[in-house]
Amino acid sequence: MKTFDAAATRAALTFERLVPALREAFAGDATVPPRHVHSIGEGAGRGTVLIMPAWSDAGYLGIKTINIFPGNSARGLPGLHATYVLYDAHTGVPLAQMDGNEITAHRTAAAAALGASFLARDDAANLLVLGTGRVAKLLPAAHASVRPIREVHVWNHRPEGARALAAEWRAAGWNAHAVADQPDALALAVRAADIVSCATLATAPLVRGEWLAPGTHLDLIGSFTPTMKEADPACFGHGARVFVDTDEALLKAGDLLDAIAAGALAATDVQATLAQLCRGEREGRTSGGERTVFKAVGTALEDLTAATLVWRDANGQRLA
Repeated sequence: MKTFDAAATRAALTFERLVPALREAFAGDATVPPRHVHSIGEGAGRGTVLIMPAWSDAGYLGIKTINIFPGNSARGLPGLHATYVLYDAHTGVPLAQMDGNEITAHRTAAAAALGASFLARDDAANLLVLGTGRVAKLLPAAHASVRPIREVHVWNHRPEGARALAAEWRAAGWNAHAVADQPDALALAVRAADIVSCATLATAPLVRGEWLAPGTHLDLIGSFTPTMKEADPACFGHGARVFVDTDEALLKAGDLLDAIAAGALAATDVQATLAQLCRGEREGRTSGGERTVFKAVGTALEDLTAATLVWRDANGQRLA
């Protein structure tokens, strides 16, 4: 069994390759059983363990184990740690162990970009990122693979974290700025953005519907349990067109569950899943002025797609 460390895993997962691979995967067929979810610990040390299997007709079986501990930020540690094991689906023979953190971060950002390719305005150039973790750091590059991103702003509940990430992005060539640490600054940044992308572990809404301007695309990819939420119910009402990565989002996403409970959204209001968009069965954005929302909770199909890219690249089967 081969081992791919973080650098080797990351090298194969450019967004120019991963986003099209995800589009093909969502349009195709794969078996994705429900994830297993387990809670560990209590209070500030409470964590969640996800076990996510998937397999495809291409002959690969993958299982990701991911541990999420939101309290880690206070310890100076990432809130997410994951491992990924790829197997031969015909024999069960282990093929490789990969860095699950890189798999998770890249496939999550790539899925956000895939959603934006259908839902953000063609001229979307101003990106606002909420969060400073692994996924958040990748969002400018991910969205720039599908839209002409020219300016990036970042907000974090710890202002120093936002300033540090903005400086890191500027060093990489982005026109990047931290949202000011003052009242109403986040509201103003949301109103000015073409794409608002949330990649946090928040348990209370950060974005309010009243802040969103016509034509905005709201991308919610951080929360994945009923107790986690990044947007208030108003974000899903007032004519917003709502899309999800999979139907599982309606069962797992606190944002959606709160909006449904508040009467701002009905399950039947959801316009499409990523699979329906990728297969051309449903339409994405239909006008420049409409407001779109994409809510993702992640799927093992994305992990398997990313891991397959890494494996094929290492074995001289690089795809265009």
